[in-house]
Amino acid sequence: MATYSLNINETSYEVDVVQGTSLLWVLREHLGLTGTKYGCGIAQCGSCTIHLDGNPVRACILQVDNVANGQRIKTIEGLSEKGNHPLQQAWVKAQAPQCGYCQSGQLMQAAALLEKNPNPSREEIKSYMNGVLCRCGTYLRILEAIEMTKEQTKTTS
Repeated sequence: MATYSLNINETSYEVDVVQGTSLLWVLREHLGLTGTKYGCGIAQCGSCTIHLDGNPVRACILQVDNVANGQRIKTIEGLSEKGNHPLQQAWVKAQAPQCGYCQSGQLMQAAALLEKNPNPSREEIKSYMNGVLCRCGTYLRILEAIEMTKEQTKTTS
């Protein structure tokens, strides 16, 4: 066992886990941050998407050893305290979730896009979101929610 210090959602955590443990399992099993989902375990589905220093990454393939160096980690729980982030509100309004399994990954990927590019084109959205799979096929609703958020952000700026 080794002790790791992690900065998650602007809070410091210390965890004692086996070296090489997946960050996804640290989040879910050791810290109780279960919003990040396990989908495939090989970074292909995107259900486990989190932000590492503002960039979307797949938590299932990150080892805790590699992210315990002061990097800023943000999970879906850190997107907003009460689930009222503009993307989350648009997700509900567009009725994007079906089974909901991929939604935290979809939201985290979309949030990273809008932080980098607050006014992406439809093609830019499709391209950026391409790596997060939705088994229910709600891609058009997800696209609609992102476009709603983009428009809302433009009108409040």
